[in-house]
Amino acid sequence: MPGGRLTYQDRQYIAAGLTEGLTYTEIAKHLQRPISTITREVTRNGGADSYQADRAHQATEGRARRRKQAPAPAPPVATGAPGRDPQAVHALEERFTTVMTTTGLPRMTARVLTCLYTTDSGSLTAAELVQRLQVSPASISKAIGELEQHELIRRERDPRRRRDRYVIDPDVWYRAWLVSARQNATMADLARDGAEILDSTTPAGARLQDMSQFFEHVSQNLIQAAEQWRQDFMSRRTTGR
Repeated sequence: MPGGRLTYQDRQYIAAGLTEGLTYTEIAKHLQRPISTITREVTRNGGADSYQADRAHQATEGRARRRKQAPAPAPPVATGAPGRDPQAVHALEERFTTVMTTTGLPRMTARVLTCLYTTDSGSLTAAELVQRLQVSPASISKAIGELEQHELIRRERDPRRRRDRYVIDPDVWYRAWLVSARQNATMADLARDGAEILDSTTPAGARLQDMSQFFEHVSQNLIQAAEQWRQDFMSRRTTGR
């Protein structure tokens, strides 16, 4: 697939494709680009309904100029195990952070999650996160709050230092997956109630009925997949394989 930045012609095709109702996959295939490139491009420039080639191209050029003018950020404080290539570790952390931001996490929240994941202990205090990421305590506090809300980390009290430690454990994605399943179940319940209120024989009621069935199906599949993974994971732990 072609590399490098999207050209103005690429952006014109994206805008035209969205107007014609093409999917991101169809646009990506025509431009021979990863679908993630197209998704990011449209999302950061107004979304499918508001995307404009001229505005998107100008915004991208503006960001590029600002990056050239701004000093390069200092990499996190190196505290890895001996023998690891610091540059390779830093590159991994940047990739991890970028992927996490595509899931909807703010960049600072993604950086904190990355930091915890790539630390051998999987556990750091707020002060240690401030030191490693070289940011303000307020930034860390806000990121921690969001990660706890999504159940991506848990808090433990360190009795020796009288400080909270923030921990990644093996169940983190299992719990986060169940949070997503609960959110889908809530959407299913809301849509089902709406269908009853509007009458499922009417166009609006039928639309909500379809929505309810979709989210119910997704919720059940998420739960089944999570439980199957947990069973397999616990079995591997027991057998040591």
